[in-house]
Amino acid sequence: MAATTSNNFVLRFFYFAFACLLYSIWRAADLLVQVKLTGEYEHSPIVTADNTLTLLKKETGIG
Repeated sequence: MAATTSNNFVLRFFYFAFACLLYSIWRAADLLVQVKLTGEYEHSPIVTADNTLTLLKKETGIG
């Protein structure tokens, strides 16, 4: 988890809301990939950070 030392409530709330949004997008993408590939959904993710970073490295050459 990222640490913030800000006392600004709005900034802290933004960090929290943005993290929740990113997590929800990741889970939705994982659900869609699982259903497309296997036809069903299991709770263990197929789309992991390692898979994503490997794909990005291969496609862009960055990393």
